[in-house]
Amino acid sequence: MFPSHFHTKLVSIAVASALSAIPLTSQASGFALIEQSASGLGNSYAGSAAAAEDASTVYFNPAGMSLLPGGKQFSIVGHYIMPSAKFNNGSSVNASFVPTGNFGGDPGVSAFVPNAYFTMDLGPKWNLGIGLGAPFGLSTKYDSAWGGRFQAIESKIETVNINPAVSYKVNETVSLGFGVNYQKIDATLTSNANYGAATFSGAVAAGATQGAAATAANAVTQKEGLTTLKGSDSAWGWNVGAMFKLTPQTRLGLAYRSAIKYTATGTVQFDNRPAALAAAIPNGNIKLELKVPDNASVALSHNINDRWQILTDATWTGWSSLQKFEVTRTDNIPASGATLNNIPYNWKDTWRVGVGANHKMSDSWLLKMGVAYDQTPTNNIDRGPRLPDGDRTWLSLGAKYSMSKASVIDFGYAHLFVANVPINQNAGGNLSNSTAAYGLINGSYSGSVDILSASWTYSF
Repeated sequence: MFPSHFHTKLVSIAVASALSAIPLTSQASGFALIEQSASGLGNSYAGSAAAAEDASTVYFNPAGMSLLPGGKQFSIVGHYIMPSAKFNNGSSVNASFVPTGNFGGDPGVSAFVPNAYFTMDLGPKWNLGIGLGAPFGLSTKYDSAWGGRFQAIESKIETVNINPAVSYKVNETVSLGFGVNYQKIDATLTSNANYGAATFSGAVAAGATQGAAATAANAVTQKEGLTTLKGSDSAWGWNVGAMFKLTPQTRLGLAYRSAIKYTATGTVQFDNRPAALAAAIPNGNIKLELKVPDNASVALSHNINDRWQILTDATWTGWSSLQKFEVTRTDNIPASGATLNNIPYNWKDTWRVGVGANHKMSDSWLLKMGVAYDQTPTNNIDRGPRLPDGDRTWLSLGAKYSMSKASVIDFGYAHLFVANVPINQNAGGNLSNSTAAYGLINGSYSGSVDILSASWTYSF
């Protein structure tokens, strides 16, 4: 029998792989998804808090509903997101006691992200709206035999956000807006558990010599197996905004979205687990806390003349709310409240700045363009393979086509250049001998993202 203090360490080795980093190849800083409208993509979402172009203003600045045409408006949106993140191997080290893997591949997974919005007048000064979207999310997947499989294989985070909102037109120059957000999150993280390394650590903890422990580890038939962690939760947040008509040609928008704190509950499951380790690393229930960040935007919209419009903005996001990822047991196997792992993130707050322009070619056609720069919250010490994130530079083009006064189509394309970033990660967290258990991923990531968006807006 292994000593009882070894159980916690063994569970940590098996679980840490699935938690070494929150997964991501998302399209804004961290794992945020700024893709909430097609009308904004052509401008790289520059000036979104001041644009009030269609019903998607419910998300970007609810005060903008006061500026929409009278009546009702419905908008349905779709985005196809194509990320790429290539690992360039440096001096990576394979984990011990398991088959050797290759370091390489592209974990980017293409995904379709929808949004929908509806707005209506409630009177001469009041408007009501509702938005449905996904403000956070990602999907990445490595080959199951790659050398970093003990730190990450598949990562999926999905959110659904329902955002009812109201606006109030104070006068001809000032409008205010307020919304509430019901948000649900589902996460699935997988990696392999190194049962050979776990057996070695257990034998050493039980008093065996290094040689005897290595012999025991190499004799394990089931040297590794898939670890799957699933969790979900729902929580509430809020958003506010204001619009100010500074001059007949210039509009200022201010917007804020609150942080949302989750206490996600779910399960951890160890597949292909050796029978001898079943008591030390049982399947069971887990809990983890996650706080998705708040953000604040200031934006300007200025009409140069009746043909040209300039948009600009700056957005702050409070990613410093994510300093670590701590997962604990919620059942009594082996002990309720036991910490499975505590992974450092040490993320920082970020800024995103953008500039866009619109050119009215005719009564039917509006052409769009934009650039933006988006900081990553990650750092070179704690960066993990689930989030090989770097600063992003956006280049976008788009167009709006008015089929009639009631029916409008928007479409856009953006290419994101993701800065090359280093990685030197063994997923150790607070564990010792972590390179033996998880291997060392050393090198750099290079990446890019392509986004296609389209929407149909109908006013009635």
